[in-house]
Amino acid sequence: MMSRRTVLSLSLAGAFAPVTRAWSDGGMSRISAYAFSFPALSGEDIRLAAFTGKPLLVVNTASLCGYTPQYAGLQEIWTAFRERGLTVIGVPSNDFGAQEPGGSSEITATAHHQYGVTFPVTAKAAVVGARAHPFYKWAAEARPKDVPRWNFHKYLIGRDGYIAEVFPSAIEPADTRVKTAIARALADT
Repeated sequence: MMSRRTVLSLSLAGAFAPVTRAWSDGGMSRISAYAFSFPALSGEDIRLAAFTGKPLLVVNTASLCGYTPQYAGLQEIWTAFRERGLTVIGVPSNDFGAQEPGGSSEITATAHHQYGVTFPVTAKAAVVGARAHPFYKWAAEARPKDVPRWNFHKYLIGRDGYIAEVFPSAIEPADTRVKTAIARALADT
């Protein structure tokens, strides 16, 4: 559990937007995924609060990985479901096998030019360990057995802002299990 001091310091650092969820018993509120933001690959922040009430598929990516062709599947998911409210967010990371060694221009070349990605892509971020982005620390606390173990790990965030499903790297974005979970998240009101 994050201490109040940690939450305050992250809040002051701009890692959290002021979005929380009240406990049904009137107790302290819990932080949801919508409380986080990422620096965008293009420079502006991607504030998850802008997607409040909508499902998100957050995926750590890498340009030199055997799973890199999953960018195409993620784009297909984005194209198929974005009009219904899903947002896909790619989070480039060099945490596994040093497979994202480049900077913004190299990531852009792979994601946007090679795979035609039009969904939001963040700046490169750590997704595991002490230096992990606050979103990934939050996700690891919420689902400690479901942390990324390699590139293209997928977190499906439900409309309530909490983790609905987790898909490991080997599960392709176009897999029926992923599509079914997304459809279910979009149907939840």
